[in-house]
Amino acid sequence: MPSPTKSSAKSSTGTDAIALLVADHKSVKALFQAFEKLQEREDADDEKKELVDRICSELTVHTTIEEEIFYPAVREAIDDEDLMDEADVEHASAKELIAQLEAANPGDDQYDAKVTVLGEMIDHHAKEEEGEMFPKARKAVDVEALGAELAARKAELAGELGLAEPPKRDMKKSSASRASK
Repeated sequence: MPSPTKSSAKSSTGTDAIALLVADHKSVKALFQAFEKLQEREDADDEKKELVDRICSELTVHTTIEEEIFYPAVREAIDDEDLMDEADVEHASAKELIAQLEAANPGDDQYDAKVTVLGEMIDHHAKEEEGEMFPKARKAVDVEALGAELAARKAELAGELGLAEPPKRDMKKSSASRASK
């Protein structure tokens, strides 16, 4: 297995870890935006529940692959304990809200507020990762090797949670060219 540290050798998968994680950020942001639109409707409880379940599942997969694979590799490769510790704390806070939402229903007190706050937390977290952590990681780790590990674990977790495989179009150009062959 390739080392997750920076090397000149590139993985043949064409999966960039940072591109995968950014695609996840965009996907979940779109789900939160869809929830905002549903809040305007009176008769949308079933759709809200389905959408929030999807948000929670996608965030669970995303946080798991970051915590199991990406964060340990980045923490080892960069010298910024504060940045990595803050990311861990943000994940813990998000997981708490996810657990509350998974146990709740759209008619419950503060349901919509919890979804909104979770969306705001995730948006803040994604901006910090994309603006601070990812640039440091790109210089310090082999994003191709990590991407292959992340993609494999993500597919495994998505299968366990019954999520459809994520679209390949957001990953990298090479994925689209392979699909057309």
